[in-house]
Amino acid sequence: MKNLLYIGNKLLKHGYSATSIETLGVLLESEGYILHYASSKKNKVLRFLDMFFKTLLNAHKVNYVIIDTYSTTNFWYALMVSQLCRVLHIPYISILRGGDLPSRLNTTPFFSKLIFSNSFYNIAPSNYLFTVFKEYYPQNLKLIPNTIDINNYQYQIKERLTAKILWVRSLADIYNPTMAIDVLALLKNNYCDVELCMVGQEKNISISELQEYASSLNVNVTFTGKLSKQDWIKLSENFDIFINTTHFDNTPVSVIEALALGLPVVSTNVGGIPYMLKNRETAMLVSDSDSKAMANAINELIENPELAQNLSNNGRKLVEQFDWQIVKKQWKEILK
Repeated sequence: MKNLLYIGNKLLKHGYSATSIETLGVLLESEGYILHYASSKKNKVLRFLDMFFKTLLNAHKVNYVIIDTYSTTNFWYALMVSQLCRVLHIPYISILRGGDLPSRLNTTPFFSKLIFSNSFYNIAPSNYLFTVFKEYYPQNLKLIPNTIDINNYQYQIKERLTAKILWVRSLADIYNPTMAIDVLALLKNNYCDVELCMVGQEKNISISELQEYASSLNVNVTFTGKLSKQDWIKLSENFDIFINTTHFDNTPVSVIEALALGLPVVSTNVGGIPYMLKNRETAMLVSDSDSKAMANAINELIENPELAQNLSNNGRKLVEQFDWQIVKKQWKEILK
């Protein structure tokens, strides 16, 4: 059976949200692949050194190195590890994780070419990144979506929605959590019982900052901090609508999971979102930072149960295509 080295941010044990290295890695192990990982070091310098030396130490026994490739600081991890793989003659597979990778192709074309033109495969988890990268690196590009085990998500059927809103993401500028609070303030004018629950760990925005902002708008928000996947899925049973307020995105797993649960989704129409979701068919899509449009979309879903039910049904059908039993065949094909 194949031995694989998976390079990425394996930081769940430090209280961070699970990333693909901790989900896809486990799924590959369940299929009999032998996985080695780097890195779970919290310090960024130590993490890079761990990635570098794990690649050196495992060079003689792995068939492929899988590298989660992001668009910010972690881009440089991917660059250094990929070039080490070239020196050691180990085929590496770059998974395009960063929603802002298209701008990276333009701002650092030389270094981008070093990674992506020499990889065994570049795996695009979204039609968005597949379309962009097809113009640059069509020869070694493959579309394999982010995956979930659909059996873990019980489909919720609600005949009529209430103004109970769920937001799940890290508390960071890129995900625009203040927009969710703005939407809540607008909805309060129509629904006295409106609720907003925000699930996610603090990144570059603190819960206290968001609480202060909510107070300035005279609204109350429930913050849970980081929850396990099982806990937030259980929590979702108490909510009717899922919102995604991000400035940039690829194919967010939290949105895929919300669709799997049957929650109607209202999202900003950014990055890979319009490549995954169709407005008024699988989700309600609004412009970036347009709080008023998002509030109006939520109001329409509450007032139009038929539209809400159609979104719920179509969303579930869409993400059933992301089930591991389907996606694993694509991974096995490239790893054979």
